[in-house]
Parts: sequence; structure tokens; C-alpha cells
Amino acid sequence: MSQETLFTRIINGQIPGKFVHRDEDIVAIRDINPQAPTHVLVIPVKPLPSLAEAGPEDEALLGRLLLTAKRVAEQEGLAEGGYRLVINVGGQGGQTVPHLHVHLLGGRQMTWPPG
Repeated sequence: MSQETLFTRIINGQIPGKFVHRDEDIVAIRDINPQAPTHVLVIPVKPLPSLAEAGPEDEALLGRLLLTAKRVAEQEGLAEGGYRLVINVGGQGGQTVPHLHVHLLGGRQMTWPPG
């Protein structure tokens, strides 16, 4: 069973969020600590703690997550210039909220390595 997270509280309306997309399976909100001119978090409504915990039953949801990130990037005007998608997994991977999410970053030149 998953614990309630910051993201589930935002999804449920207990904490305000700046939504740029919302449907029955996926939400997208502006990051409160942006690391690029555009920084949106694309989050499944299902409280999946991490990509590491995804199973075969999550295959369609993971596909929708990435396609939604693509659509939000287009909506935000990032498609032509490019953008970066990041999924942090676990503590050493930089994950701080135990609820799977994709960081959509754009609006500036991204560097490599990322961090």
C-alpha cells in the first residue's frame, strides 16, 4: 500500500498546485522550485512510488506518462527547440518524493552531464 505523498495531496486538492494538464490518469503541475524557465512535473494519479516499483500492469500508464509529457512540451512551446525529460529513481538518483514523476525541463540550453 502506498503512503500519502505531497503529490497525492496536490492531486486531491488538499494543497494548491498550478496545473497545466489534468485527466483521469495523469496530471502536470509547475514545479515550485524550477530548474529551467519551464519546469513541469508530469505525475500519474496512481500513487506509484517509483519507476523501480512499476510492473507489467503499469505498461500502458508509463506510455501515457511519456506521451503526456510530450504533449505538455508542445503546449509549452518547447517542441521545436527541444527539452529534457528526467525521472529520478531512489535516493542516489535524486528522488525526493516517493511518487513517480517526470520532470519536463526546457526553455534554455541543457548541458551534459546533467549532474
